[in-house]
Amino acid sequence: MFKGFGRSQRASAAAVEQPALDVKPRHIGLIMDGNGRWAQQRGLPRIAGHHAGMLAMKEAIRACDDFGIECVTLYAFSTENWKRPAAEVDYLMRLPEQFFRSEIDELVRRNVRVRFIGDTERLPTHTQETVRRAIQCTQHNTGMIVNFALNYGGRMEIVAAMERYAREVMEGRATVGQLTEATCDRYLDTAGLPPLDLVIRTSGEIRLSNFLLWQAAYAELWFTDVLWPDFTRDDLYQAICDYAKRKRRFGAIE
Repeated sequence: MFKGFGRSQRASAAAVEQPALDVKPRHIGLIMDGNGRWAQQRGLPRIAGHHAGMLAMKEAIRACDDFGIECVTLYAFSTENWKRPAAEVDYLMRLPEQFFRSEIDELVRRNVRVRFIGDTERLPTHTQETVRRAIQCTQHNTGMIVNFALNYGGRMEIVAAMERYAREVMEGRATVGQLTEATCDRYLDTAGLPPLDLVIRTSGEIRLSNFLLWQAAYAELWFTDVLWPDFTRDDLYQAICDYAKRKRRFGAIE
């Protein structure tokens, strides 16, 4: 479906092998924005943009693994995306099956472990089954973590974390006053993942859009006007190089 719509001429030119990265983030968050506008510019239906975005996501995952990134979190579907037209939402809910059907063998070969964050129990049954299979197929892998944010919202995650803590207090497994910034991490969906170092957003928008709000407190932010389906390995490399040049003081004096 939509063959030939996947990548632009700009993307096909991004074939130059990059030098090794001396300084790089452990954990990258990707806000993959601009699929609809990419399709609109070409007179195509929005779902063509989402299909092209899926192809760009495949390349981004490969590039992250090749660059030695420990974890990448992909903002695949937000809690706000349910407001979109029903046909578009239905297509988006079927994209995970398309993706894993074609990519699961390579993910296993690359030793990638798949995780999901967000309220996956509210997803359609067929999408939940895809999620379960992807986790099961890669659960013993020990390489890069590919973490899909699916039906995810940062505020919802923080509320759910407070509810988990409150439940432990009620059950006598935690006490009031025990919660700190450090211990809060274990109640979040991202528990066990490396700290978020870099957030990349495409399409020219300059906001987080409810993505990893707690985790992004001290993450470096990198924005580009490139629409997500046109985002290439070269763009990712540039973002990481820019990250390496920044001074991360975390409030201290240099």
